[in-house]
Amino acid sequence: MRITIGDFARMTHLSIKALRHYHDVGVLVPAEVDPSSGYRFYHPDQVQAARVVRRFRDLGMPLDDIKAVLQAADPATRTEVIIAHLQQMQTQLSQIQATVTSLRSLLDGPAAPVPVEHRSVPAVSALAIAERVTMSDFEAWWVDAFDELHDTVRAAGVTAGTGGGLYPGELFEVEVADVVAFLPVAARIEVRSRPQMIEVPAADLAIAVHHGPFAELDRTYAAVGTHVAEGELGVDGPIREYYLVTATDTPDEAQHRTEVCWPIFRTIERR
Repeated sequence: MRITIGDFARMTHLSIKALRHYHDVGVLVPAEVDPSSGYRFYHPDQVQAARVVRRFRDLGMPLDDIKAVLQAADPATRTEVIIAHLQQMQTQLSQIQATVTSLRSLLDGPAAPVPVEHRSVPAVSALAIAERVTMSDFEAWWVDAFDELHDTVRAAGVTAGTGGGLYPGELFEVEVADVVAFLPVAARIEVRSRPQMIEVPAADLAIAVHHGPFAELDRTYAAVGTHVAEGELGVDGPIREYYLVTATDTPDEAQHRTEVCWPIFRTIERR
C-alpha cells in the first residue's frame, strides 16, 4: 500500500516541506520514490516513526539525534540518546527558571546595595590557560579550562590557591578576547601541555563579592562598575574574577561566591 506525501502529511501532521527536508537529511526516507516524477510515497508502517519525529521536534531535539534514535541498533543505544537530550532540556529549563527568578527580582525594585572595598593584590605565580575565546563559547571553555588546571595541579602534587580569571574589556564589548584562567601555585610546575606557568601581575582593585549563580553576575559587575565610575577611579586593565566557592565545592548555586575585581588607581600603599 502506497501513501502519497500529501496524505502522509495529513496523517502525521508533518508538512510536505518538513517531510521533504527529513528525506533530504535521511531522518525519514520515503518507502518509494517514483524515478520519473520524483513523487514520494510512504508506507503505513512509517506513520509511527513520523509521529516519533514530530514529538522529538516538539521537544527541540536536533535532527542528527532523531536520526540516531530511529537508526539505533538496539534499545540501549536509543535510550542513551533520548536520556542525553532530556538531561539537556532539564539544564535549559533550570536556566530559564533562574532567569525568570532574576527578572522578577529586578522588577520588584532596586536590590540592596553591594558593598565594594579597595584592595591591593601582589603579583603571584600561577598555572594558567590563556586562549582567545568568544562569549558564546565562554561557559564551556571556563569549565574545561579549570578542570584541566585542577587535574594538572593534583598530578603535580602542588598546593593551589583560589582560582581566578583575567577578562579584557573586549570580551564584553565585542564578545571575543584573549582570556586567562589561572590557579596560583606554591611551586613551579613543569608542563608540556596547554597549561603554562605565568605571573599574574599586581593590581589595585575595587572588589565586591557576588553571592549566587554566574547567571546573575551582571548585578555585581554593575555595582562595582558604578562605584568606579562615580569615583573616577578606573584604569586600563582586565577585569578579574576570583572563585571563592564554586560547583566544585557545592552544587547549591545560592552558596557560590565570586569576587568581581575592577582595576583602579592606587588607593593604598603596598607593604
